[in-house]
Amino acid sequence: MHPLRRLWQYATGWHLQILRATVYSATNKLFDIAPEILIGVAVDVVVNQDQSFVARLGFPEPSQQITVLAVATFLIWALESLFEYLYSVNWRNLAQAIEHALRMDTYSHVQNLDLQWFEDQGSGNLLSIMGEDVNQLERFLDTGANEIIQIAVSTVLISGVFFFLDPTIALLALLPIPLILLGIRFFKGRLESKYADVRSAAGAISDTLANNLGGIATIRSFTREEQERARLETLSQGYRQANAAAIRVSSAFIPIIRMAILAGFLVTLVIGGFKTFSGALEVSAYSVLIFLTQRLLWPFTRLGTTVDLFARAMASTERILNLLEAPIHIRNPSNAPALGPVKGQIAFEKLNFEYANGQRLFHDLNLVIEPGTMVALVGPTGSGKTTLVKLVLRFLDPTAGKVTLDQRDLCSIDLRELRQAMALVSQDIYLFQGTIRENIAFGREDATDADIVAAAKASEAHEFILDLPQAYDTVIGERGQRLSGGQRQRLSIARAILKDAPILIFDEATSAVDNETEAAIQKSLNRIAKGRTTLVIAHRLSTIRHADIILVMENGSIVERGTHEALIFQKGLYATLWDIQTGQFTPQPE
Repeated sequence: MHPLRRLWQYATGWHLQILRATVYSATNKLFDIAPEILIGVAVDVVVNQDQSFVARLGFPEPSQQITVLAVATFLIWALESLFEYLYSVNWRNLAQAIEHALRMDTYSHVQNLDLQWFEDQGSGNLLSIMGEDVNQLERFLDTGANEIIQIAVSTVLISGVFFFLDPTIALLALLPIPLILLGIRFFKGRLESKYADVRSAAGAISDTLANNLGGIATIRSFTREEQERARLETLSQGYRQANAAAIRVSSAFIPIIRMAILAGFLVTLVIGGFKTFSGALEVSAYSVLIFLTQRLLWPFTRLGTTVDLFARAMASTERILNLLEAPIHIRNPSNAPALGPVKGQIAFEKLNFEYANGQRLFHDLNLVIEPGTMVALVGPTGSGKTTLVKLVLRFLDPTAGKVTLDQRDLCSIDLRELRQAMALVSQDIYLFQGTIRENIAFGREDATDADIVAAAKASEAHEFILDLPQAYDTVIGERGQRLSGGQRQRLSIARAILKDAPILIFDEATSAVDNETEAAIQKSLNRIAKGRTTLVIAHRLSTIRHADIILVMENGSIVERGTHEALIFQKGLYATLWDIQTGQFTPQPE
């Protein structure tokens, strides 16, 4: 389906406003053309006087006729100005409304897309779609739509006047228009494909810039500045070449149209002139035809720019609507009953899970985590620990089987209620641009200063916060870049503590802190975990020694389970991992 039709379907709520703006544009063009006709009427008054068209309307005196022309001219110009104001306001407001709606709808849709979908996307490309592509469509709606409507209206109206005055000249003068329309179709098809390449190249540049600016420290530490600059230059050259290809096509359009306009004007000038000399055409009619030929054909020169703008807008529309139509697989259940108080029992029943590429991770996994217990997940990288947590948060859905909370299938629970019942501390710490106070209170808008300080103390963050220049009002920069890794992690823990959820999930929560801080945080976690169901993913086994149960995972299966002491006594995989971390493991000679 053409992007314009898709856009029309999207803009269902604005159809009436679009129709109203179209009527204003058409009416404005009607009054815009009228002064040229009045010139012919004025010539008719001067030449024929009491036999003129105005005289036949009941104004025999030349002075009356001039007065009538003056009043008509004033009214026409006033109405033309009024409708120009009306169409300008309506098209601009419409452009802003659709721009705003598209930006918010795409953002809302992206927020609900599956996390797996993001793994194949570049953040810079998404920013390009929600930013520049939406703006490109707004620019077309702001000016281009009105331009196309007015050219169409002026063509129909002026053609009618031409045929009324002289059908022969009309046919010859209008002959270039079909050629122009064929040229538009020819160029438009090529421009849309060219601008699709341009927008794709722009997205690649945005991706690279976003990644490189976010990883500037890594680039410097590996002295890759020149290589990354060269990579960006290659992408920028690609964007430049894609634009150059589009420019070559669009630049050829206007000269071709100008020659077609010249042909139409010469036909009117020459044939109309000869007919006027022979008396077959009145001087007033000839005047009207000369002026209207310019008004008929000259706007087509602007059509080149408009078609260029239209092609850019359609390429952007295609990208925007494709993003809006990206499928959402993890959907919120409709009319889900309220979750109510959460006890915290989590169960995996005959759980099967496969990644999008078909790789199987879990097969008929059964596990019950009782309310109020602290369960630790340990094991080699890729064993399924983080995926298990994502299934609990319903960031992923099982391929088969189910995950339940208090014996209710997660797929039957409102997503907002489900995730409000859980507090996550991820190994990928994300802090927002703002103050420390705002970041800790991110999950609780009603949090008091006392609540924020209590959460900071529980996460061993209070002391370092007080040492900062503005304490809790210190701005930490984008992603918390003004803080150390350990400080960021403690703020992330404080944010989770403040949420006060019945289920706590810690994914490598102490990976970036020193041993002393780890011990302090561990003491706090043992305290705040009481009465809550707590899942802890840990590579540093010292952090989960006191867990109620430790699950050792390997290749998507639970291969060992028990307390720290029991697992050490078994001398299995857990004991081997413990010996490696405590320095007691002795590699066997090859």
